[in-house]
Amino acid sequence: MTPEDFRKLGYEIIDFIASYRESVGDLPVMSQVKPGEIRGLFPKEPPEHPEDLSNVVSEIEKLKSGFTHFQHPRFFGYFPSNADLSSVLGDLLSSGLGQLGLNWQSSPALTELEELTCDWMRQLLGLSENFKGVIQDTASSSSLVALLCAREWATNHSQTKGGLQGEEQPLIVYGSSQSHSSIEKAALLAGFGRDTIRLLETDDNHTIRIDLLEAAIEDDIARGFKPCALVAATGTTATTAFDNVAEMARLAKEFNIWLHVDAAMAGSAMILPECRHLWQGVEESHSVVLNPHKWLGVVFDCSLFYTQNSEHLIRVMSTNPSYLQTYADGQVTNYRDWGIPLGRRMRALKLWFLLKSEGAEGLRKRLRRDLENAKWLEQQICATPNWKLVAPVQLQTVCVRYDAPGMTDEEIDVWTLEWASNINNSGAAYLTPAKLKGRWMVRVSIGSLLTEKEDVEALWHLMKQEAEK
Repeated sequence: MTPEDFRKLGYEIIDFIASYRESVGDLPVMSQVKPGEIRGLFPKEPPEHPEDLSNVVSEIEKLKSGFTHFQHPRFFGYFPSNADLSSVLGDLLSSGLGQLGLNWQSSPALTELEELTCDWMRQLLGLSENFKGVIQDTASSSSLVALLCAREWATNHSQTKGGLQGEEQPLIVYGSSQSHSSIEKAALLAGFGRDTIRLLETDDNHTIRIDLLEAAIEDDIARGFKPCALVAATGTTATTAFDNVAEMARLAKEFNIWLHVDAAMAGSAMILPECRHLWQGVEESHSVVLNPHKWLGVVFDCSLFYTQNSEHLIRVMSTNPSYLQTYADGQVTNYRDWGIPLGRRMRALKLWFLLKSEGAEGLRKRLRRDLENAKWLEQQICATPNWKLVAPVQLQTVCVRYDAPGMTDEEIDVWTLEWASNINNSGAAYLTPAKLKGRWMVRVSIGSLLTEKEDVEALWHLMKQEAEK
């Protein structure tokens, strides 16, 4: 494709995206297709000869029926997964420029813009200058990096000797039963083994019980095990519950354990000074992850990993082959030593574009709007007979169940899944059910870029209509 061909087709694709965003609210939120339906729209064999791309937009139109519209104003599922159009342009520019970060010299602009945007975000989050940041792809990768750092912290860099196979004491990882599944996966990939992962019970607010955590640590030490990592969930996936970071930091310091704070979704709220009490104690942590590609609005994927132990991180992750050594080493940041991949895209551009376009004021205003809408829905639920909040509304996630009169708990669980499914299948809105302490409930996650109060009001009307049948 020539630059001129790219320019012509690029205009059409930009127009397609703009039109899609303008009309996304008119589409059914959840895709209505059946398995295999989209694949059946296209030839089974790859093209043997070059094809004319002048009609590619009409081909893309075929895919639209297979989209679940995360940018829809009535998307309330999973978590906000926004893609602000300013960030889309940054992502397009990153792809178009084709920069590849292998070391600082391979693209000084890539490295230094990432340093800059990570530091801008650090300031917006209220973190001290002790924290140094890097952009990873997802929180799953960031948490894996954190647990690898914890492993080497606890073993005085066993990887330079016999690895975990040379350790006499089994290493233990601690988190809550409400921790994201990526924490358990990261622990397994880091070599800890399922038997050395402790997922402890939570209290009535669905936060880790510090008494159980402290007892588990002491018991493991008495049994000859070595506590290695504590993972504090600040904004759990199911309910947006916040573990007591300050108390976990106390235990981490007392027993010399790496403390990792998983703030993947809720971390964005920390640009609001009034929310920072929710992760009080974060300054005592060793590492923190948050995903601007969720609520904040950066195009997926963009996960920020911060650590106060960057020298330790670099020692754990560093590679130094001769073909990557340059005169600047020792003076600059080489981000290949800050994570698992060797090379990296210029992800900072999409974060940079968003921050410049919205500014801190614009981002704070939008997040506060979502918090107000969640509080409004909370008030409606509390004031309506037979509707029940099953978790405190800490941020923008409302966890609810309709206790239908005359039904047993088992029947209510079945009905909860049914009325939520009816809403999703209607295309009018999208919700995600989840289990909490063995019972089904429905999560309403408010935070799409286009979601306004009238959308939340319409959802509430729909919920009552379907659940109270």
